[in-house]
Amino acid sequence: MTRIVAGQAGGRVLRVPPRGTRPTSERVREAVFSRLEHYDALRDTKVLDLYAGSGALGLEAASRGAREVVLVEAHRQAANIARANARALGFDTVTVRCDRAEDVAKQATSPGWDVIFVDPPYDVAEDYLAGVFESLVPHVDQRAIIVIERSARSPEPKLPQQWRLITTKTYGETVIYYAEPELPQAH
Repeated sequence: MTRIVAGQAGGRVLRVPPRGTRPTSERVREAVFSRLEHYDALRDTKVLDLYAGSGALGLEAASRGAREVVLVEAHRQAANIARANARALGFDTVTVRCDRAEDVAKQATSPGWDVIFVDPPYDVAEDYLAGVFESLVPHVDQRAIIVIERSARSPEPKLPQQWRLITTKTYGETVIYYAEPELPQAH
């Protein structure tokens, strides 16, 4: 059972697609959102959830005060379930796009994204994922936090040179990478 951990919809159960997605465990989501709250990265933010599946990460962000959330899921059945979850929770600030992550990553947005969740299937190739990251670079706020979920068996993601790794946390088979844009050096 997948449910919202905390916030205005805390405890509410989410529907999940019957196959084809790997929902982030409640334990991992709780740890991720604890860290994001420590960074003060949730309140009144603009959130992008790529590879959204049921929408659990983005919906958790909405529950905890994000001002705008876009869930991106390429598989129509999963996108429809994410849309139904957002409706059931009453989140009118959540938009669901049935689209490919690499296409949405290229699209300009103003202001830039404050929080980006990147949780692709574990078998997604690292070079493909690096291309998605490169496409995102011009569209993130300079204070953004990028949260990447990968398998413990996957290599460390290839981040763009404009981003730096903040920290890495391992939870069993899941590794969470936290990154942020490099700030320009003062002269």
